[in-house]
Formats: sequence, C-alpha cells, structure tokens
Amino acid sequence: MTTLADPSPSLQHREVRIGAQTIGGTRLPVLAGPRRGSDVVHFSLRRHHGAAPARELLERVRDLTAAPLLVEPFSADDLPAVQHYADGVVVGGPWMQDFRLVAAVGRLELPVVLHRGHHCTVDEWLSAVEYLRAEHNDEVVLCESGSRRLAGGRTTLDLALVREVRKRSGRPVVVDVGDTPWLAGAAVAAGADGVWLAEDASTADVEAALESTTTLTPVVRQVSPRSLAACREAIDRVDAALASLLEYRVALATEVQRHKPVGGHAGRDRRREAQIVRTMGQRAPSVDRAHLARIMEAVILAGLDAAAAAEVSEPPVWRL
Repeated sequence: MTTLADPSPSLQHREVRIGAQTIGGTRLPVLAGPRRGSDVVHFSLRRHHGAAPARELLERVRDLTAAPLLVEPFSADDLPAVQHYADGVVVGGPWMQDFRLVAAVGRLELPVVLHRGHHCTVDEWLSAVEYLRAEHNDEVVLCESGSRRLAGGRTTLDLALVREVRKRSGRPVVVDVGDTPWLAGAAVAAGADGVWLAEDASTADVEAALESTTTLTPVVRQVSPRSLAACREAIDRVDAALASLLEYRVALATEVQRHKPVGGHAGRDRRREAQIVRTMGQRAPSVDRAHLARIMEAVILAGLDAAAAAEVSEPPVWRL
C-alpha cells in the first residue's frame, strides 16, 4: 500500500487503553471537553482553581458523558477523587517537571497523558516518563503541546517531534491543537495517534477534527488490524476517504466540462481515460486492469451525469 507517510509508517509501539478507547491502535481518537461528541473526554480541575470539591465537579462531569474520562488534578489532594471517577490522568505541560506530582499520579494505577512543557526538550519530556515507570506505571500517552514563542505568547507545535518521540519511546503520541481544529489534518499526517482539542472547543470543531482523522488516516497511515472489528473500522475509514475524493472528482469533472470545446458524453477522451486506468493500475497492482476499467467507467459516467444536472458557480474543493 502506498501512503504519504514515512518509509516505516507501521512502526510498532505499545497501545494504551483508556476506558473503552485505545490510543495507539488502528483508530485515531479525538479528545475534547464534555458534551462535545469526542471519543475521549478530558477535564481540568486546574481551570476551577479548587473553587469546588473535586468529587463534586467530577461527579457532574461523569453524569454528562459515557465516554472515557481523563482528568487533570489541581493538586495532589484531588488524586483520590480522580482515581474514583476517571479512566486516566492528565499531567499538563507546566507541571511535567513537578516530579512529586508525577510520581503520585503514577501510583494511581491509571493511564497517564503526559504533555510536553512549552520550554522542555524531548529528553526532559521522556525523563518525566521514567518517574511514572518507577511507580510501575507504563501506561503512558505522550502529548505534544507546542513551544512558547515570545511574540504574542502563542505556542507553536513541533510536528516533527511526533515521529521522533514515537520511535524513541515506543509510546503513542497525540497532538494538542488547542482551538485550531484545522491543524488536525496536519497532526494526522505527522503521525499522531490522536488529536487533542481545547476543553472548551465547540461541537463543530470536534466534528471537523473527527472528519479529518477519518478521511486522512487511510491516506497517510498504514495500519495492521488484528481483529474483524478492527478490519471493518479500517475499511470504513477507507470508504469515507473514497467518498470524499469521489465527491471532489465529480466537482472537478463538472468544472472540466466548462473548458471542453465539446462537453458531455460526446466529448469523452478515450485515450485519456485509458491512461488514467493504466496509471491507477500502477498504484493498485492487486486489482485486475479490467476491474479498474469498469470502476473508472462508473466514476466517469457519474461525473458526466452530475455535470449535466449541476448549476455550480463555486470552484471544486476537496472538503475534509
């Protein structure tokens, strides 16, 4: 299978299970705040600055969602409540080097998502993992959160770190895109095992990130499903990508008709169509050439019929 990924896209690394969701498996989850439709919910007690008891807040959050729940504690005092209500624990970047807190989190025997501090190197990030392992907790997901730049105080993601850290640590890596869901596609292309959105991201942002992970994953990431369910999930993602590309191709075919001296069925270029099938045969050598020809015949006819029925003023766009 040819992808846009690096020469070793199926790099082996451990999977981490958070509730019913696996991170590092064949499916790339989206992680966001409660009631947003994400695969995994995350909630930060630090945002509430200890204004209400942790148990009270977490009980409310648990009532809002059945999805796996990740919680960032405000302090070590919150850890008993986190252990009771959460499926995993978050260590935010600013507290990555609070090694007493990291060690205490490790002792909860829950999966941990460890964010990189904005000013921390990869070596410092991976050193923090060792404090978790020292507490016999090896269920760690790493989260690239970006580096803080002086201008404007915004963070800049270093997507090149994703594959490096994945290779060095053998652990799944998710990318925190904050309030910029359009970066989800870039994170997927960089090799991320999931996309982390801001806790207050809108439902529309979550849906956009979910669409990006669904349609782009088959293009940039080769997976090796190990069960019938995983195979079907992978096929569903391929079908989603095919549907998105088919819609785009039909739009392009409609545009093409405007530039041809003779449009419609009468203007078909059989030589070009044959070349298309030959080129596709190079990319899909396991599919018989005659089968490819029949598939492309159906696709071309669908485009011509759509062009005949369409009155479109916008240029064709591949919508992720």
